[in-house]
Amino acid sequence: MAKKQTAGRERLGELAPKFAQLNDDVLFGEVWSREDKLSARDRSMITIAALFSAGQYPQLKSHLALGKENGITKEEAVEIVTQLAFYCGWPKAWSTFGLIEEVYTEK
Repeated sequence: MAKKQTAGRERLGELAPKFAQLNDDVLFGEVWSREDKLSARDRSMITIAALFSAGQYPQLKSHLALGKENGITKEEAVEIVTQLAFYCGWPKAWSTFGLIEEVYTEK
């Protein structure tokens, strides 16, 4: 079961309260919680691939951490990025390996 998301309200609650509510309640509340349709681990892999391909590194780092929580190992994260490097860009892989190292060495 996905844990309750509060990052939207914590980071954007005052500036963009509706966006924060949609982020926390709809995206992470309704969509991510549909684990009978797609596991949180699989959703993390898909989200990592999408953010990698778009070069959205701040969000990618956050989703690598969420992927770690959802059971993606460091070795699997490296393999995901290695695969994506051929389809989305070699420089993006170079940029992402540092994020993997940061996320998987944090306690």
